[in-house]
Amino acid sequence: MNKHEKINYVEFPARDIAATKQFFARAFDWRFTDFGPEYCAFSNQGLDGGFFKADLSAKVKNGSALIVFYSKDLESTLIKIQQAGGTIVKDVFSFPGGRRFHFNDPNGNEFAVWSDKEK
Repeated sequence: MNKHEKINYVEFPARDIAATKQFFARAFDWRFTDFGPEYCAFSNQGLDGGFFKADLSAKVKNGSALIVFYSKDLESTLIKIQQAGGTIVKDVFSFPGGRRFHFNDPNGNEFAVWSDKEK
């Protein structure tokens, strides 16, 4: 259900739409709807969104917002991301309230995964 004046959708750049779909399907079991060769959408992943064809990437160092996933088992999720072709760009570290790591998808977009569980 759409909620008035609440965050509803997020879009990310993607150099390679096919590689993007393959990565997120393998790492997180996402499903996609194609809207032509330069856009695909995802839903039911916590926040709906899409990927648009672009040569850019979203990185925190460039001022991009950071999308953070939650995991009950941080190390297992890290392995799944690596096996799907993601690159770990910041190893697991502790912070008040939990631990997290950062990764890049095949397009170079930066995401993070956190857990409130200790190792």
